Amino acid sequence: MRPIRPSSAERTGRRARRGVSPVLAALGLTAALALTATACGPGDSSADSKPTASATGDADKLQIPDDVKNQLKKHGIDLDKWKNGEWRNWDKATWLREAKDYVNPIIQDLWDPDRMRKADKPPEKAVPNDISGDKGVTDPTPAPVKAAAVKAPYHQSLPELGKLFFDSPEGSMVCSATVVKDPAHPGKSNMVWTAGHCVHAGAKGGWYRNIAFVPSYNNSNLPTAQLQKATKAQIAPYGVYWADWAQTSQQWIEGGGPTGGTGAPYDFAVLHVTPEKGSNGKSLEETVGGALPVDFDAPAVPKISAMTANGYPAAPPYDGQKLYQCKDKPGRLSLEANLPTMYRIGCTMTGGSSGGGWIATGSDGKPSLISNTSIGPVTAGWLAGPRLGKEAKGVYDSVSTKYAGR
Repeated sequence: MRPIRPSSAERTGRRARRGVSPVLAALGLTAALALTATACGPGDSSADSKPTASATGDADKLQIPDDVKNQLKKHGIDLDKWKNGEWRNWDKATWLREAKDYVNPIIQDLWDPDRMRKADKPPEKAVPNDISGDKGVTDPTPAPVKAAAVKAPYHQSLPELGKLFFDSPEGSMVCSATVVKDPAHPGKSNMVWTAGHCVHAGAKGGWYRNIAFVPSYNNSNLPTAQLQKATKAQIAPYGVYWADWAQTSQQWIEGGGPTGGTGAPYDFAVLHVTPEKGSNGKSLEETVGGALPVDFDAPAVPKISAMTANGYPAAPPYDGQKLYQCKDKPGRLSLEANLPTMYRIGCTMTGGSSGGGWIATGSDGKPSLISNTSIGPVTAGWLAGPRLGKEAKGVYDSVSTKYAGR
């Protein structure tokens, strides 16, 4: 998981935010651009795969709205070039980083079974065991809790959980994510919760690309040997959902990074997703059969008897193909006296589990998402996640409001 160390006050994003509403900038608002192309070929991001037209010819019939065309041109993005591999250009001058800059054109079948299976790099690095900057608040390091494999089929017990795939300059990467409720669309949510570092590289980078969510990934817990020949329906039984909108905190954009930073206590993100193959009239929540409420007013740490962290750990000794969970009573972790305190539990899950939801009894007495995996060391056996306060609620409410009339 990602190491935490105090970072210098990096403010490169502020120059680009001139002229943007302070409210939108503070919420990490992003632009939604869901376009469709088709692709085939090797899944490795370094492969020279060439997208082709689909058998139905849908790509040839695709009509791109003028406002979307203008937005792409504004960013210097040519859709044809993008779907033919231009997205692999990570030049700093073209790597979009600001809150308003997010683009994620759908490339159909880019995430095929082989590419999903080979995507095993977590975006974060390991932290040292003793990273507390506020000994007066931080509780003793918790004892390691061995991650337990979730019984298959995963959908029966954790229908909201899934795996997140995306591309970075280092290649294809993975995180975990959770379907959450949408106040604007009760029972019909298309919102997904994950970590900020699973969608944006932080202070020295920008938005990741080809972000897609797969609920109940490898639902039947197929062994690795069988996964090499598995069909897309076996690996992604409920489909692949692309993020047509992503939003994280401005604190993460300004202070986060692969080795931590001051953005860690704000390391959360909300996605709005759309099915890769087009809607059948059902929302993501209806398709998987569940969505978790998010509690932004959870009880204080001493009053929480246990939290359960869920995810697809991909760093050794795990391979990212199976769903695990850890249950433990949380303690407090303070990185710096002037930063919000984080939750911390014992857990042996590694990188790849980042973004996975932490479930506990909420303030209403029902199971709720209370945090998400953010940081942790390789050997000490603990994980930490952000407390979800007003900043997290602002991001969540903004995504919900954006799609309230749709």
